[in-house]
Amino acid sequence: MSKVKILIVDDDQNIAELISLYLQKEGYDTKEVHTGKAGVEVFTTYEPDLVLLDIMLPEMDGYDVCKEIRKTSKIPIIMLTAKCDTFDKVLGLELGADDYISKPFDPKELIARVKAVLRRSVITDEPVDTRNKIVLEDLIIDKNNYSVTFQGRLIELPPKELEVLYFLASNPRQVFSREQLLDKIWGYDFVGDTRTVDVHIKRLRDKFVGDHSWAIKTVWGVGYKFEK
Repeated sequence: MSKVKILIVDDDQNIAELISLYLQKEGYDTKEVHTGKAGVEVFTTYEPDLVLLDIMLPEMDGYDVCKEIRKTSKIPIIMLTAKCDTFDKVLGLELGADDYISKPFDPKELIARVKAVLRRSVITDEPVDTRNKIVLEDLIIDKNNYSVTFQGRLIELPPKELEVLYFLASNPRQVFSREQLLDKIWGYDFVGDTRTVDVHIKRLRDKFVGDHSWAIKTVWGVGYKFEK
């Protein structure tokens, strides 16, 4: 069985080497690069299973690298940031990152985050299940190939936004709290706050504008529900 490959994109060579050392001790194969542009180039040739991506990078920042990767791949991305501002973390999640960790970090926490994100992203070779497809009058959510069609148009959604939409649509009229959605979609071991859910809901609403046969409604003081 081949090793899981992790690409480390960090302009601080010492930090990158330290991260690489910790990951290699856990049995992962690693590759380090130190600019955003190199991160995009090596991503294509190295074909990693996960990317650890710093935000503050020369040539191209981590946000732009994340956007470039998301054009062609849904592999997990964990943002590394020295910025503790919630806005910076939320922006990374909006662009398609799966998790974030603030510097300086505990090596044990980093390894735990990596393992948790990899667990949630495992793709099996099981046959395609047609039950993973929701078809409404003007909305088709196909979790088999992570595609969404709205009013005949293909809508590009980051993986977590699609999973939020799919989960709510699978349970129409049922109200879920933010904590329940974090648990169901990000996993019980996700370390973050409930604002993550609010950001994803807002992004979904912004992408499905105009009249349609369904809505994601806010139940004040409780959470969200999908209403046909």
